[in-house]
Amino acid sequence: MKFIPEIESVTLFGRDHVSVFTHRPQSFREIIEEVVSTFSSKEAIIYQNLCWTYKQLDDISSTIAYNLQQQFDIQKGDRVFSLLGNIPAFAALTIACLKIGAIMVPVNTKLKAQELSYILTHSKPKAVIAEADLTETVEKIPLIDAEALLYLQNIIYIDADAPEAGLSSLLEYQGEYVVHEIAETDGAFLCYTSGTTGVPKGALISHINIIHTVMHYHYHLGSDDHSRTLVAVPLFHITGLAAQFLHMVYVGGATVILRQYQNEEYIRHIVQHEVNFVINVPTIFLMMGTSPLLKEQNLDFVKVVGYGGSPIYRQTLEQLKTIFTHAAFHNVYGATETTSPTTVAPADLSMAKASAVGFPVKNAQVKIMDTEGREVGVHEVGQLWIKGPMVIGEYWDNETANATSFQDGFWLSGDMAKRDEEGLIYILDRMKDMINRGGEKIFSIEVEDVLKGHPNVVEAAVIPYPDAIYGEKVKAIIVSNDFNSSNIAELQQYCDERLAKFKIPERFEFVHELPKTASGKILKHELKAQFG
Repeated sequence: MKFIPEIESVTLFGRDHVSVFTHRPQSFREIIEEVVSTFSSKEAIIYQNLCWTYKQLDDISSTIAYNLQQQFDIQKGDRVFSLLGNIPAFAALTIACLKIGAIMVPVNTKLKAQELSYILTHSKPKAVIAEADLTETVEKIPLIDAEALLYLQNIIYIDADAPEAGLSSLLEYQGEYVVHEIAETDGAFLCYTSGTTGVPKGALISHINIIHTVMHYHYHLGSDDHSRTLVAVPLFHITGLAAQFLHMVYVGGATVILRQYQNEEYIRHIVQHEVNFVINVPTIFLMMGTSPLLKEQNLDFVKVVGYGGSPIYRQTLEQLKTIFTHAAFHNVYGATETTSPTTVAPADLSMAKASAVGFPVKNAQVKIMDTEGREVGVHEVGQLWIKGPMVIGEYWDNETANATSFQDGFWLSGDMAKRDEEGLIYILDRMKDMINRGGEKIFSIEVEDVLKGHPNVVEAAVIPYPDAIYGEKVKAIIVSNDFNSSNIAELQQYCDERLAKFKIPERFEFVHELPKTASGKILKHELKAQFG
C-alpha cells in the first residue's frame, strides 16, 4: 500500500482540528484486502512448525468471520471476548472481527475469575473465545457474579497445543461472511486498562485509531514488506497487537509468534527466522542480555530495535548496541489510550539524551500542563496532554472517566513530563499511583482493595520497590493484629486467588499505623521514602 504522508485537519470524535493522514484507508478491512491482493503468497504468521501465508490467513479469518455470524449472530459493533494468548488463533480471530466490524475484547489470560467477571459483565460480549486450559477459570466467573452467566452462553475453547485443529469449532460452517459498511470511527477493539477507581477502564479503539497507529509506525520506523517481527510480549497488549502484528499486516511483513518469553527460545527464533524488526519492553532486552547463547550469534541482519513500556537504563541501551550492531534504535512512548505510539525517538539520538522518549509522531499534538491548566515552558515539569487520530474517542460506558480524562480535545495521560529546547519529550514520573513491573501496569488501589478485603487486614498501602530486572515490583505495607513476617504465605495465597500473579506483592512490611494527612489520605511519598 503506497504511503503518502500528506495531512489535513478534521473534526474527530467531536474534537476540532485533529491532524490526520489525508490518504488513509477508511477501515482496517481495506488494509487486509489490499495486503492479501498484493502479498498473497508471502508469510504472514509463523508459529512453531506452522506457517500461514496472507492468503491462508485471509481464508481462515473469513471462515471464522462467517462462523461468528452464523453460530452467534455477531453483528457490527457486537463484542467478542478473547481469552487467547500468543497463538495463531489470536491473529485469525483479530482479522475476522476486523472484517465484520465486530469489536474484539482482547483480555489478559493471566487474570483470575474475580478480575475477569467485571470485564465480562461490563463489555457484554455475544461470544467468548478462550484457551482450553482456562476452562476452570472461566467456569468460576458466574460463581462470583451471577450476571456473568448472560455472557457465557456462547463459548468456544481453543486447544493452544493444536493451533490449527483447535480452531475446528470456529471453522465448522463454510460460506461467505456478510459484509457490513464500516465507518472509520466504528469500534475495533475494547482494551481494558487498570483504573484509578480499582476497576479497569475499557478503552474503545476505533478503526481510525489503529489505522493511524500502523501508518505512524511505518512512517517513523521505515518498515516494509521485508520486515519480520517476533512477538514475545502478549498479543493482547497494545504493543503486541498494534505495534507488531497489525503493523506487519499493514506493510505486508511477517509476524513470528512466541508462545511465551524464554531467553534462549527468543534468541533462536530471531536467528532462525531472521527477525529484523525487534520491539520489546526493556525488561526482556535486559534478560536477553544475560544469555550465554547471545555471544554465539551474529545479529547484523536486525534493522530496527524499538523499546518502550517502561524506562530503559543507559547501560542496557549501550549493551543492545553491541548486540544489534546494524540496527536503528527507537524509544517509543504511548499508552493503550493512544493505540501505542505518541512519541518516537529518532535513530540518531545521542546517548546523552537516551532517556528521551522522542518527538511526537506526525499527527500528534502534545502539551505539558501545570495543575492550573497552563502550558509550561522548556525544562519545566507538568502533565502530558495528548491529541491526535490515534487517541481513543471514549472509554466504554464510563461517564466519570470520560469526563475527567479528556479536556479541550486532549487526553490527559497522567504522566509527568518535560520538553527540552529541541522539543524532545522526557517522561519523568507518573501522577497516577501506578507500578510498572516489566511493562505490566499495576495500579496500587487495585491490589490494596484485595488486601483490605481480608478480615485480618486493618489497613493496606501498596508501593513499588526497585528491581534490577523488572524495574519495579510490588510491596505491601500492612496494618494488622494477626499478620506478621511469619505468616506472609497466607496473605499471598489470599491474593493469589484474586489477582494475576504479576500483581501479587512480593514483599511485605508490617506497621502499627500508616502515615496520613489531616483529611485521612495516606502519605504514599512517606512510605516510598521509608520502604521503597
